[in-house]
Formats: sequence, structure tokens, C-alpha cells
Amino acid sequence: MSVTVMFVVLCAALLHATWNFFVKSTADKHAGMTGVVLGHVPFGVAAVILSPLPDPACLSYILIGALLHVGYQLFLLNSYRFGDLSHVYPLARGFAPLAVAGVSAAFLGESLSGVELVAVLAIAAGIMSLALTRRTDGMRNGRAALLALGTGAFIAAYSLVDGHGARLAGTALGFYGSLTILNGLVLAGYMRLTRPGLVTASLTRNLRFTLAGGAASFTAYALVTWAFTMAPIPLVTALRETSIIFALLFGVFGLKEGLNLTKVLATGCTLFGACLLRFGR
Repeated sequence: MSVTVMFVVLCAALLHATWNFFVKSTADKHAGMTGVVLGHVPFGVAAVILSPLPDPACLSYILIGALLHVGYQLFLLNSYRFGDLSHVYPLARGFAPLAVAGVSAAFLGESLSGVELVAVLAIAAGIMSLALTRRTDGMRNGRAALLALGTGAFIAAYSLVDGHGARLAGTALGFYGSLTILNGLVLAGYMRLTRPGLVTASLTRNLRFTLAGGAASFTAYALVTWAFTMAPIPLVTALRETSIIFALLFGVFGLKEGLNLTKVLATGCTLFGACLLRFGR
């Protein structure tokens, strides 16, 4: 992985933690997530116009990827209903490189070096530690942990689909622009059925939030999609999870969430594993 790709992925990590902070800080998590995803659409349209058309062979990847992103978004906002940003975010993001590395090794013919194996185990240890985090009332937050793990499974799935789809498309920006437009339309339809008025509010009185959150989220994943075409998917996925440090800081200092030793050690262990996975080749 070149220094340029490393820098791009780290910038994407910061932007990703930023839009998660936006969503978690809203009173209505459904409104926050809807606004961010709808905010993708104008940027997706611009990307499709300005970039070459994706190879038709990647159409199935666009369709499956869009559905996986919707599943991820619904799981994530439900995770935030029950858990802190500094609890949910590291657990969800920490699980993704573990799953991507495992699937890549088991089914895609990618072997793990000794250092990469240690990295995967470190990430797993961080995840298990975060599952023990207690809520402010002293009770263990098992529901948030399970939802966060489900979110992480979706992250792993769409990372693999998007990485291979972008390579097949021949244009990372055109691929992600097409995918995110479809993602926005599907989520908007779901929200119109389940939360009438939410889409309209996102496009009118909450338009500033929609555009700001959408810009941060679209840019973050567009950069990651490009990185998928320049470096191995497991390494990009792992390095991207340095965003857990930004999320922890945002949660503690921006949302006044509690900081305890378990969160610090678990986040540090997960980040250590992500760094090892980055340097394992």
C-alpha cells in the first residue's frame, strides 16, 4: 500500500467518524440517517456525470451493494438507539476487518501471514472486550453489542462486494456514484412507508444537515472505494477502522459520553490489530 493510498484512507476514516457523530448527535436517529443517505444523491449524480460509465458486468454488484448499504444503515441507526457512539462504533467497525480477512482467506484464496493472524486475533480480543462495556446505569448493554456486530457483518459484506465491483467497473467513482443513487432511492422508499414525512423534512427544513452529512459520508466512502482498486481489500478495510479513534474522541468530548478503562483498552486493542493487519504484507 503506497503512502498516497494510506493518506487517502486515513482521511476517509476521519470523515466517516464525522458523519457518524452527526447521526448520533441528532434527537431522531432515523431522521439523521435518512438525511445523510439522501445527501449522497446529488454527489452521486455528479459522480456519474463526470466519470466514465461503469462496465455493465458490474450491474449485479451495484444492486447487491446498494441493498447491503441499506441493511447497514438500518442496523447502525438502531445500534445508536441503544448504545453510545464510543461503544457501538468501535465494535461495528472492529468486526469488519476480522470478517473480511476471514472470508478472504477461507473463500477467496487469500492466505494470512503470521503477522496478519496476530492482527485478526487482536481485533477479536478488542471486540470481545467491548461487548463487556457497561451502560451508565451499570448494566451490560448486550442489545447494543449484538446490533453493532450485525452492523459490522453488513460492513464486511458491502466492503467485499464494493471492492470487487469497483475493480470490475473500471471506474471507482462511477461505480460508487451509481450505487449510492440506488441506495438513496431504496432508503427513501423504506422511510416513506415506515416514517411518513421524514424524507420531506430532510429535503426542506433539514436540508443543511442533509447536504453536510451527505458530503462527508459520500466523500469518505468514495475515497475508500477508490482505495479498494489500488490495494488489497482486507488491508484497506483494516486501515479504514482507525476511524474508531476519531469516533471515541467525538463521543467523549462532543457528546459527553463516559470514558472508562474498558473502552480505552478495547479500542486500543482493536486499533493495534488494524495497524498490524495494515503492515502484515
